[in-house]
Amino acid sequence: MKGGPLKALWNQLIDTHPAPPLWVIAVAGVVAFGIVAYPQTWHLSRGLITIAHEGGHALMAVLTRRKLRGIRLHSDTSGVTLTRGRPTGPGMVLTAAAGYIAPSLVGLGAAWLTDAGHVTLLLWLVLVLLTCMLLLIRNVFGVVSLLAVGGAVFCVSWLATPDIQGVVAYGAAWFLMLGGVRPILELQRKRRRGRAPDSDADQLARLTRVPGALWVFLFFVVSVVALGYGGYLLVM
Repeated sequence: MKGGPLKALWNQLIDTHPAPPLWVIAVAGVVAFGIVAYPQTWHLSRGLITIAHEGGHALMAVLTRRKLRGIRLHSDTSGVTLTRGRPTGPGMVLTAAAGYIAPSLVGLGAAWLTDAGHVTLLLWLVLVLLTCMLLLIRNVFGVVSLLAVGGAVFCVSWLATPDIQGVVAYGAAWFLMLGGVRPILELQRKRRRGRAPDSDADQLARLTRVPGALWVFLFFVVSVVALGYGGYLLVM
């Protein structure tokens, strides 16, 4: 029947998975917390948060009709998103503000989809977003990073059992929400030492004349609220 394969794919995407036992969800959260809290594992995994951070800048630039010139991801887990447009105004402010809150908001969205049982849809949405970012990457390390992450997500979505997919989805949601908080704390620590004069918060301070510390506080509030609500969705 015409449209049969597409309909079958759509049904697979919107199919719901039963939630794993509560202890599995709790263990996934503890493991994610350990990865974020332990310096060695955080250094290895922080690049995933950077991908979400730069993706937030890029998405907001597109939504505010700024010209997106490209994204670079670096081996020291830093990144930069290049845009063109008015150097001031709401579009620039929103683009600069989107980075630090993006991982937490993406994690909250992942928690909402996972709580609803749409694990397969979540994995495929991640693949689509990574593919869009790949088209914008302007350095070799960034390309390799996105291909590695996208390949891992594809393998989970294509080869893993529904139970394994569910555990990965819960763990990813926890990691993004917990991992979204730590860079904000690190940012303020660097700012106190004068080591981040061109951070997003300081750029926003120059754009809006609102103190950079207040922007950092706003980032922190958004990330903590996202973690609290997302954690509630996952556990309850």
